[in-house]
Amino acid sequence: MNWDQIEGKWKRFTGSARERWGNLTDNDWEAIAGKKDQLVGRIQERYGVAKAEAEKQADEWSRAQKDSERESHAATRL
Repeated sequence: MNWDQIEGKWKRFTGSARERWGNLTDNDWEAIAGKKDQLVGRIQERYGVAKAEAEKQADEWSRAQKDSERESHAATRL
C-alpha cells in the first residue's frame, strides 16, 4: 500500500501500527499522522535503529497493510 493511501486512511491503520511499534507515545502518533518520514524518524528515535532499518520496518509494515486490505476485500465479496 502506498503512503498516500495510508495517510488518507490513517485512523484505520493506527491500531496495527501501534501494535507493531508499541514504544511510540500518543504524542508520537499525533505527530506521525500517516506520514512515512515522521514514522521513520520516530522509529529511529524510540528504538535506536539506523534510518535504513527504520525505513525497512515501515516498508514491511505498509506491505502487510496492503495484504490485509486485499484479504479484507476478498472476505467481503464472499
